[in-house]
Amino acid sequence: MTPDLNSRPHLALGCRLNEKGQPSCVLHMPERALRLNGPSLEIIERCDGQRTVQQIISELQKLYSKAEPRKVETDILGYLALLHDQHALEFTSGQAEETNYAK
Repeated sequence: MTPDLNSRPHLALGCRLNEKGQPSCVLHMPERALRLNGPSLEIIERCDGQRTVQQIISELQKLYSKAEPRKVETDILGYLALLHDQHALEFTSGQAEETNYAK
């Protein structure tokens, strides 16, 4: 599964990052945990449901400007797909959702 560049990734239900200030950052998932550092942490911290996949890629291409941009994009897409397959991430439509309130 390749993430849609306009989708907005966010942590799946039951997944969370440990509290700030802990000695290491851990992504807690049902029945397992994943220690994060470097690029993996940079990616997960941006999966807030607000940024699109394309925005995350662009931000990290700037952060890792010495790396080949296409390689950064490929690595991010692969990591997002892996986390989705492990049920750690979900993606919402890239379209801003409008809420209609009935009166």
